Amino acid sequence: MIFDEILKNKSFFLIAGPCVVENEKITYEIAESLKKITDKLNIPFIFKASYKKANRTSINSFSSIGEEKALKILLSVKERLNISVITDIHNQHEASLAAQFVDCLQIPAFLCRQTELLVAAGKTGLPVNIKKGQFLSPENMKFAVEKVLSTGNNRIFLTERGTTFGYNDLIVDMRSIPLMKKIGFPVILDCTHSLQQPNQTSGVTGGIPEMIPVIASAGVAAGADGIFLETHPEPSKALSDGANMLPINMLETLLVRLKKIHRAIHQD
Repeated sequence: MIFDEILKNKSFFLIAGPCVVENEKITYEIAESLKKITDKLNIPFIFKASYKKANRTSINSFSSIGEEKALKILLSVKERLNISVITDIHNQHEASLAAQFVDCLQIPAFLCRQTELLVAAGKTGLPVNIKKGQFLSPENMKFAVEKVLSTGNNRIFLTERGTTFGYNDLIVDMRSIPLMKKIGFPVILDCTHSLQQPNQTSGVTGGIPEMIPVIASAGVAAGADGIFLETHPEPSKALSDGANMLPINMLETLLVRLKKIHRAIHQD
């Protein structure tokens, strides 16, 4: 299992994919492109796509093509490409459902205090990636971890994704990375959602994706074990979060840079 591989080898790894399952064709194409890049660079890779988006600013924003349909697409991508897949869950009932189709479960940042959700995720036995709430200190993530650990599941990732900075912006405090690492689990930097500009008057979240290489490089230099990012061939046409995505044709160059930084800070 890739989680155990990451723990054993302590290698730089990537969680990436589109924000949401849009259709089978584009989901497979993105996953295939990411697999080719990460295989070439020898980077452990987990494919990410949400099967539905429960947290939307506007009621008119895209949510899902249908839960069962989207989950079946994720399973198909997983089996056809022989890759690990992660998706978000939003309530305790979704944990056992999604666990039938994917390899890892992700707890959205806004839900990281939801006890029943964390316990349900832990009970599946799958690795659980808990995103730090935009409202939490890094030290307080130990309580989220304890909820998953209470189920006997210690296969946990923690993800930094920015802290609320005023009404319509986020800021990344790089101190969060070493502070969360003290809790004892791999720490990931989400370098696309950290650059969101949420709650815009248009009802659609904005972002500053040109800063992704800066945030990602700083995060790896600060000790992040892996990077999370959302990517798409044409972010402007993505059905969700296109404003803060990395164009997929820019990914390989960025990963080469991040591997060099990771190697430099882990030299004996």
